[in-house]
Amino acid sequence: MNQPLQHITVLLDEAVDALLGAAGPSPAGQWVDATFGRGGHSRKILQRLGPDGRLVAFDKDPEAIAEAARITDPRFSIRHEGFRHLDELPAGSCAGVLMDLGVSSPQIDSPERGFSFRFDGPLDMRMDTTRGQSVADWLADAEVHQIAEVIRDYGEERFAGPIAKAIVARRTEKGPLTTTAELASIVAGAVRTREAGQNPATRTFQAFRIFINAELEELQQALAAALKVLQPGGRLAVISFHSLEDRIVKQFIAQHSKEVYDRRAPFAAPQPMRLKALERIKPSAKEIEGNPRSRSAVMRVAERTEVPA
Repeated sequence: MNQPLQHITVLLDEAVDALLGAAGPSPAGQWVDATFGRGGHSRKILQRLGPDGRLVAFDKDPEAIAEAARITDPRFSIRHEGFRHLDELPAGSCAGVLMDLGVSSPQIDSPERGFSFRFDGPLDMRMDTTRGQSVADWLADAEVHQIAEVIRDYGEERFAGPIAKAIVARRTEKGPLTTTAELASIVAGAVRTREAGQNPATRTFQAFRIFINAELEELQQALAAALKVLQPGGRLAVISFHSLEDRIVKQFIAQHSKEVYDRRAPFAAPQPMRLKALERIKPSAKEIEGNPRSRSAVMRVAERTEVPA
C-alpha cells in the first residue's frame, strides 16, 4: 500500500509570526493564505487566530482543494483560483497576506503531475489539471526560437538554444514528446557541462513549469492585488524559491517603499510610500538539515503604510 506523499511546510513558524506581526494574542479580521498548497501555513494561522478572525485561502491545484476540504473550521474558506484573484476581495479588507511560491512536495513527487525529471510520467506540469495547456501540448507545436526563449528567460539556462534544437529534432524524427523521461534524456544530451550537484534538466523543467502556469505574470498581478486589499498596518509576507521570483518581490517592495514625486509638479507634495520593508528571512541551518528543499527559500516581509485608494 502506497504511503501518502508528505509535504514539509517551509518557514512555518517564521511566516506565521511575520504575517500576524503585532496583531496581538487573538487576532481578528480577515487574513489570506494566497497559496494554500497542502495547508501547513493555513492550519498554523487558524491556531493563532481569535474567534473573530477569518482566513481565506486560494489555490489552483484540485488536490490542494481536496486537502482544504478536510479543514472544518468555520473561520476558514478556500477558493479554487490562482492568487491573482486576490483583487476580487474588497480594498483594504485584509489584515495580512501570505504567499508561498514553492511547489509542494506531493506535486513534485507525484509522477502523474509531470513536474519532476526524477520520475517518468506524462509531460504535464499544470498546477490546475482541469484547464489549460500541458507542456507536452505546447511542445508539440512550438518553434525552436519560442522554446529557446522560454528556457533562457525562465530557466536562466545558457544551453537554451541547443536544448530547443534537440527537442524539435527529436519531435521531427519520432513525434511529439509525451513523458518527463524523454524530455530529461534530450536535455541531458544537449547540456555540455553540468553544475555540481544539479541534474542537467533542472533549469529546463523549471522554465517549462513557470511558463505553462504563467507563474511570474500571476505573481506580479497578485502583488499588485495584495497592495490593494491590505489595510493600513497589514502585513505582506512572500516566500520565494528561485531568483526570478525573489527579484520580482524585492523590486515590488522597493518600488512601493519610497515616496513618489511628480516631476511635472515639482512643488506638489509627494505621494506617500505604500509599503515599509521589514525583514528578509532565510531558513535556519536546522530547518535545512531536516528539509533540504528549503535551502533556497527566502521570505520578504513588508507592511502596508497608507490607506488604500
